Amino acid sequence: MGEYEQVVVGVGARAGVSAAEVCTLVEETLCAAGLPVAAVTALATVESKAGEPGIAEAAKRFGLPLLGYPAEELARVAVPHPAQAVQEATGTPSVAEAAALAGSGGGHLLVAKRKSAAATCALAAVLEAHDLRHHGDAEVVDGGAGLVDLAVNVRTGTPPAWLKQRIADSLDTLAAYPDGRAARAAVAARHGLPVERVLLTAGAAEAFVLVARALGAVRPVVVHPQFTEPEAALRDAGHRVERVLLRAEDGFRLDPALVPPEADLVVVGNPTNPTSVLHPAADLVALARPGRILVVDEAFMDAVPGEREALAGRTDVPGLVVLRSLTKTWGLAGLRIGYVLAEPEVIARLAAAQPLWPVSSPALAAAEACVSPRALAEAEAAAERIAVDRAHLLAGLAEFEEISVCGAAQGPFVLIRVERAAEVRTRLRALGFAVRRGDTFPGLDRSWLRLAVRDRATTGRLLQALDHALTLTSP
Repeated sequence: MGEYEQVVVGVGARAGVSAAEVCTLVEETLCAAGLPVAAVTALATVESKAGEPGIAEAAKRFGLPLLGYPAEELARVAVPHPAQAVQEATGTPSVAEAAALAGSGGGHLLVAKRKSAAATCALAAVLEAHDLRHHGDAEVVDGGAGLVDLAVNVRTGTPPAWLKQRIADSLDTLAAYPDGRAARAAVAARHGLPVERVLLTAGAAEAFVLVARALGAVRPVVVHPQFTEPEAALRDAGHRVERVLLRAEDGFRLDPALVPPEADLVVVGNPTNPTSVLHPAADLVALARPGRILVVDEAFMDAVPGEREALAGRTDVPGLVVLRSLTKTWGLAGLRIGYVLAEPEVIARLAAAQPLWPVSSPALAAAEACVSPRALAEAEAAAERIAVDRAHLLAGLAEFEEISVCGAAQGPFVLIRVERAAEVRTRLRALGFAVRRGDTFPGLDRSWLRLAVRDRATTGRLLQALDHALTLTSP
């Protein structure tokens, strides 16, 4: 999309406005910004106008989804050109500007309110500032030798010796093509599901690609901030992706009402990377509806004691697709192993998009081992240790006036906000610690950093380094 992404045109109109008038005004507004219609993600308006034939037909002619927002939601959006008459008529002081800003999810106005005889129009967009392909490993693979790695969320001290041995034993079978039946059955048994509801993948990342390519979404929505690969995969597959941005002021908590009802594919993480927020299962279930695929990324759920709020194993939620990764807790990022849990019809469609033998024999051996009773008990013990270590980290961070933690962290990482975060990150690197920058996540800016939870001794050294870094970067 050139310089911008998430380009949304806000439209307001009087009753009876013609589609021709709306289309002409939209085209003039885009021309003023130097953008083609192809750059636009959606048209947006107030709910009471979403059924206006002229607006609905204009969206249809442009081949764009039409977003309808409740008046009370638009009324909370700050606009440069409020109008009392519009407030009285619609419940919001500016339909076009507020709808454009709401639809762009944190964007800014490119073109303020423009008017025709019976319509108004405004244009908002998000600057393409987020590198969706940047991940924490970039902090340590390029000149990161010797750094304490707090940028990658893989549990330290893994894989354990017994798991290494199971993987090593599988090497004797490398002459044969991989046979995933035993591992698939083991995963199914672990979640109390029939095997037809399980698909093994080369990590959760492959699963996102399969979802993007195989499920035929028309209006996909990704809830941010979250792991960026789902949106990247959808974009690579040619989809126009809408974003729902959760706010720091709300603790990055999910409000199901923010997701457009017309969305036929919704992606959300739980607990969410990078916010570490664990959403209530009931809020996620509230997103499910007939005709919609609800993708819940539970890559870090096994790091939550008791896996509370998990949806894995549920069969009563229509359209539910749960993604799990075995790479974080077990230190298998280089082996690539994960799985999908979904309705048999969905599993079949995803499997049809996979290449032959997508999961290697060593990865299959690891999958079978990591869902054994012994492994589950070890993972639960690790999750309980992580909770204690996280509390220690949070207590230490609370001592710094310059740092704030937004959201109730429940995962193996913590998201912090600090002024001049880029400088702090650079200073920490010089002091021997690699941390994850936050500005590559949609919904976050350069003031955010993500810290992996480590043992108390490592955290103590980090807090000392952080104190030194903050002193060096203070104005």
